[in-house]
Amino acid sequence: MKVLCDREKLREGLSLANNVIPSKNAKPILTNVCLVATGDALELVGTDLDVSLRYSISDGVKVIEPGTVVVPARVFHDFVRDFAGESVEIDTSESNCQLRCGDDSAELVTSDAEEYPVVPRFDSAEAYSLQAGTFTALVNKTAFAAAREQGRYAMHGVLAEVGDGILKMVATDGRRLALAHAPMNTDVRRANPGKPAIVPTKGMQLFCRVMSDPLDQVKLSFSDSQIGLKTHNAEVFARLLDGEFPRYTAVIPAESRNYCEADASLLERKIRLVANVTGEEARAVRFSIRGGHLELFGQSAGRGEARAHMEIDYKGQDAEIAFNPDYVVDGLKNCETGRVKLEFNEKTAPGKFLLGENYVYIVMPITIDS
Repeated sequence: MKVLCDREKLREGLSLANNVIPSKNAKPILTNVCLVATGDALELVGTDLDVSLRYSISDGVKVIEPGTVVVPARVFHDFVRDFAGESVEIDTSESNCQLRCGDDSAELVTSDAEEYPVVPRFDSAEAYSLQAGTFTALVNKTAFAAAREQGRYAMHGVLAEVGDGILKMVATDGRRLALAHAPMNTDVRRANPGKPAIVPTKGMQLFCRVMSDPLDQVKLSFSDSQIGLKTHNAEVFARLLDGEFPRYTAVIPAESRNYCEADASLLERKIRLVANVTGEEARAVRFSIRGGHLELFGQSAGRGEARAHMEIDYKGQDAEIAFNPDYVVDGLKNCETGRVKLEFNEKTAPGKFLLGENYVYIVMPITIDS
């Protein structure tokens, strides 16, 4: 294989590939990137067996001799990053890969391409189409609520559901839940809804990274074992998580007795202020509502206490409820409008934050001493 490639475009592709490729693995072959040169394009392939990427570079590429080579991913990226020239020449022999850029050069040991895992091709036959910005927005609104610590395996991903031209995403860690949905293109609506899929958070994040323009159209496909996403120059695949996702509809309150509406950015600042005094052993902020006035209160034995006040629109009886401030702030950061609505029944019931027309965030309350 012999290829000339724009250095910066190659660096960008390798950076994306290294988001997939593990630095260490029980299978050493997975720490490599596979380069495939055909026609007038150079394709970079990387996988950790759970998430896979095909990234094609066509601009700034000249394929002199087609071929395939497998080289250490991070070392290759570091050389391309540190080269000073505008173009990198990649020239392979039986056991080595020569890199040249200006007056500088490097030689990398290659691995057997036959040992590299087969990464599938995207099948557009049953794919849905939607705007890249729509997909990214749904991920940003939900993925932060997915579980991170050891626990129920199915909670370590984002549930994606398709039906009636709508893409819905849900994530929960058992203490909070984020749900958002948005329409897809009407010309790809299916009569039958797609099977719900639990997508690993890493896969969702990689999907977003390969989207360079929020106005681009991307394609999304589902199978029994994986989800695939295709942009104009990338194909990403994520193996679906096994297990049963929680019955999230049962967590969302159907009716509430108390309703309040507030300026989202002001509420976020006030919560952050009061949360400064709370410690890990008492990570809670109490909301005390009297008429149209909200008092936020936090305290810890080793730091002291803090109060903050703000005016709100409120309908209901005087009430108190406490939340983990980090959870509430996570939701407010993704609020679509300048106003946030909070609905709840009593201090032991979930708080329902409405952060946009199609965006609901549920946070379980915390019981604290009065």
